[in-house]
Amino acid sequence: MSSANNTPSDASLADRLFAFILYLLPHHLLSQLMHWLTRCEWVPLKNLLIRGIIKLYKVDMALAEQPDPEQYPTFNAFFTRALKPDVRPISNEASTIASPVDGAVSQAGDIADGRIFQAKGQDYSLEELLGGDAEWTERFSDGKFATIYLSPRDYHRIHMPLAGELKRMIHIPGRLFSVSPSTTRAVPRLFSRNERVVNLFETDHGPMAVIMVGAIFVASMDTVWAGTVAPISQRINQWDYQQRSSLPVNLTKGDEMGRFNMGSTVILLFGKDAIEWSEGFLADAKVVMGEQIATISPEQMPEAPDINEQD
Repeated sequence: MSSANNTPSDASLADRLFAFILYLLPHHLLSQLMHWLTRCEWVPLKNLLIRGIIKLYKVDMALAEQPDPEQYPTFNAFFTRALKPDVRPISNEASTIASPVDGAVSQAGDIADGRIFQAKGQDYSLEELLGGDAEWTERFSDGKFATIYLSPRDYHRIHMPLAGELKRMIHIPGRLFSVSPSTTRAVPRLFSRNERVVNLFETDHGPMAVIMVGAIFVASMDTVWAGTVAPISQRINQWDYQQRSSLPVNLTKGDEMGRFNMGSTVILLFGKDAIEWSEGFLADAKVVMGEQIATISPEQMPEAPDINEQD
């Protein structure tokens, strides 16, 4: 992977202009306004917003558990809508890893020298992404990463790629830049600067992180175990679940683990030699929740019993 300091960026003049405008905007104020707007229950307004998004982004409501747009009480209820059962089957073979979301692959590859590739000419620090957590940074060193972008037309619930037990959740405050491909090319260290919720799991195949990255108009992010994660203080907050006396948070592959209240990005991290990305899991590839995106490395899989072994 090339260093951002040595490789020219692919950002166009239009990308840089858009990024410059974003720098000037009051990100959190706009997101607070969007929070109010998307939860407004005034029927004419919420129906106008819902139908506008469906038309603009060609949202396929036939996949939704509730296909009638007017039955949603708010725009946010529509945006975080459930899908019909079985429209997103989970890749359930023990050796596979499932996509946590519907979206498009921004980048996927190796974590090299403690850095993650963002776009040509852009990368960022693994340690910064994890809020300075040295222990988990070490555990993901030389591992694998994937960045998946969710557009406004996508399903916005996040599911488990692999079964695991939650060990730590970290809320890291920050900016709320757009996470569109344009800003990914133009804004340095985008994903380690934006507000994010880092969910750290222990699996049978080593550590796994599912990181929910906020963006402009993403008013909040939810997890199934903590509800809305949006501490008021502008400092890093951590919840250590392995030290708690309450029941552990164990989730199986395909279980819902969270949702975005408006669109954004998910970053996956795995440890060294734990997994291999699938052949077609490349930048710009489309994925749907539940489909196979990787396989467990053979050395991480338990050996099959020898059927010829005598007692």
